Amino acid sequence: MYRIDTLRETRRMSTQDLLLSIEEAVDRGETAFEIAASGQHDIGGPLWNREGKTLRFHVTNPGQRVGSMCLDNTEILVDGPAPADVGWLNAGGRIAVRGDAGDTAGHCAAAGVIYIGGRAGVRSGSLMKHDPLYDPPELWVLKNVGSFSFEFMGGGKAVVCGYGCEDLSSVLGERPCVGMVGGVVYVRGAFSEDFVDDLAVSGLDEADRAFLDKGMGPFLSAIGKPELRAALTDWSRWKKIHPLAFGECPHKRERLSVKAFRTGEWVRGGIFSDVCDDDFTVNATVAHGDYRLRVPSWDNAAYAAPCEFNCPASIPTQRRYNLLRAGKAEEAYRLVLDYTPFPGSVCGGVCPNPCMEGCTRGSIDQAVRIGPLGRCSIDVTVPGPAERTGRRIAVLGGGVAGLNAAWRLVRRGHEVTVYEADDRMGGKLEQVIPRARLPHEILEKELKRIEDMGVRFVTGYRVDAEAFQRIREANDAVIVATGGHLPRVFPCPGHERIVAGIDFLKAINRGEQPKVGKRVIVIGCGNAGMDAAAGAYAMGAETVTCIDVQKPAAFAHEIAHIEALGGKLVWPVMTKEITEDGLVTADGTLIPGDTVIITIGESPDVSYLPESVKKFRDWVVPGPDMSLLDGVFAAGDVIRPGRLVDAIGAGRRAADAADAYVRGLPYVPVEKKLVPAGQLGKAYFERCRQCDLPDANQDFNRCISCGTCRDCRMCYESCPEQAIRREDLPDGSFRYVSDPERCIGCGVCAGVCPCGIWTMRPNAPLG
Repeated sequence: MYRIDTLRETRRMSTQDLLLSIEEAVDRGETAFEIAASGQHDIGGPLWNREGKTLRFHVTNPGQRVGSMCLDNTEILVDGPAPADVGWLNAGGRIAVRGDAGDTAGHCAAAGVIYIGGRAGVRSGSLMKHDPLYDPPELWVLKNVGSFSFEFMGGGKAVVCGYGCEDLSSVLGERPCVGMVGGVVYVRGAFSEDFVDDLAVSGLDEADRAFLDKGMGPFLSAIGKPELRAALTDWSRWKKIHPLAFGECPHKRERLSVKAFRTGEWVRGGIFSDVCDDDFTVNATVAHGDYRLRVPSWDNAAYAAPCEFNCPASIPTQRRYNLLRAGKAEEAYRLVLDYTPFPGSVCGGVCPNPCMEGCTRGSIDQAVRIGPLGRCSIDVTVPGPAERTGRRIAVLGGGVAGLNAAWRLVRRGHEVTVYEADDRMGGKLEQVIPRARLPHEILEKELKRIEDMGVRFVTGYRVDAEAFQRIREANDAVIVATGGHLPRVFPCPGHERIVAGIDFLKAINRGEQPKVGKRVIVIGCGNAGMDAAAGAYAMGAETVTCIDVQKPAAFAHEIAHIEALGGKLVWPVMTKEITEDGLVTADGTLIPGDTVIITIGESPDVSYLPESVKKFRDWVVPGPDMSLLDGVFAAGDVIRPGRLVDAIGAGRRAADAADAYVRGLPYVPVEKKLVPAGQLGKAYFERCRQCDLPDANQDFNRCISCGTCRDCRMCYESCPEQAIRREDLPDGSFRYVSDPERCIGCGVCAGVCPCGIWTMRPNAPLG
């Protein structure tokens, strides 16, 4: 249960901060919320658990729009009353208010159920609608509703029980159901029928009684009044209001022609006759060319897809899938090598795949299988550089950041040497990541590919200040990427008893079989903590307890693996002291243990750098061009701790900066713009309900290709003016062009494009 008290003494939490806190908690996997509100708006929606779990909210004292735009798999219980717009635009949520609701309860609801345990204000249920693909929305009110309720109602079911309202002349207020064209309103209690020219009022049929009888129990239970069922199920006291079909209306008027409306109603003697003079001429043509209000722009690849935008390495997955769609598999597999030499070990192995977290397809069914696609590039080769520049660049550190930089630089024709303190290249991929998570043969293949490209490896070389100066003098540029290998340890009593997780994992990967006690405690519940726990079991531990100050951040499958081995995860836990008996928490509880391993991160050792290098605590601070000194650039964990995929992106940026430096060119960082979500046509893609997903290299049909044209020709075929043509270009590519002499700026091309390629822009004003 995630609890939030929005009022501490005299300080009130803002609505924005509350909603951000809830969103972050949902992203972390929280599903149950206890919110003591103080009038904050929009509590409860729109939110979605990525695993499809139900989100439950228990709220007191909310502000307006509680449950607004609420999605399926969300349940909200409000203890007490709620102000206006309860369940506004409800899209599937189950909302219960145990008290009165303000105006416009259920306004524009399209799905879901709203229960009001008291009165509802004016215009409640107005503009309710029903998509036939989903169950109709429902609005249940225990007492009465205010005037103008259910106006312009187009679908759904409303139930007004009229309980305790016997003294009211109308439980529907004044002028209800104005403009009602769909749906049904069930009413118990008195109301005037003067408004029903286009509506029918009748008793209940068998289907009506069945609906009310089935729904009454859950309604009364939700509002905490199950004892009222007997009083509210006397169906003889109920009536039904529903719209008549056009032909059934008793006072049907003949339709006016457009001309008759304009001449009789609109101007001459009509409601606007005193302010409007109309010559009744009509422009014979639709504006085109310079006279259009809007013009279409084919912005192919102008925006980054969410997968590319969220990938620190900026790998363009949509381009890879377009190549696969065109039957160019080898070209697709080679494309990723333009960004990293580690498609199998990182992208297809240990990466948490932020690209898949951002995938637009994930909001339809499941993300396109981007991570596994990297494994298809393990055995792919790419040609060496066409020419050599003669420039020499040294890379300090043979981890992911350094090797990614070296790979990029050697392919641009530079002579690159990588210096590594360990006896093997690979950094944490080689030294720390368990072999069970990353098969060693994959890493060895990718390291050999880097070496075969011409990168010179120097192992067992620890850089000090003197060596750094020699290397700097002997090369045209230097990249500092020595990573973070100094373990961070709590300065608590007994900290000298703690075993550094990074040293423990390195020893396992070296085959040294480090000794542990029977009872092991791991501080830190991230992926490194799960790796240490698995290693402890492998080294003979009988029990492992993992603790953290916050909810575990490790992958769900990593946590499940440790729990399957018998491990326990406990949080929140603050460490007070380490003793020979185990770990003592801040509240004095002893967690028994013989060995304590810590995995809360590492710091870099950059003591070899000159004092003039700017630092923040233990980390270096590079300039906008990634430089620390003239010709010296930084990448990876020496700048800040990060994921291995972050190291790939950092290595790429450092390589680009060093390349520009040795060529005498300015460094221009690549700026990515995310494709606007509103331009994407998700409605064109059928949901994979069975989640019977194809192999990663065959998943291209589910890829929306956000921001990159997939040549589907929908714009070409849909243009009402035949203004769009497709052109083949000399380099084998293509483009779509809009003819301004035909185009009328209607925007159909932008509306039908599933990939968000066409953008409608305001036309330049006539000069």
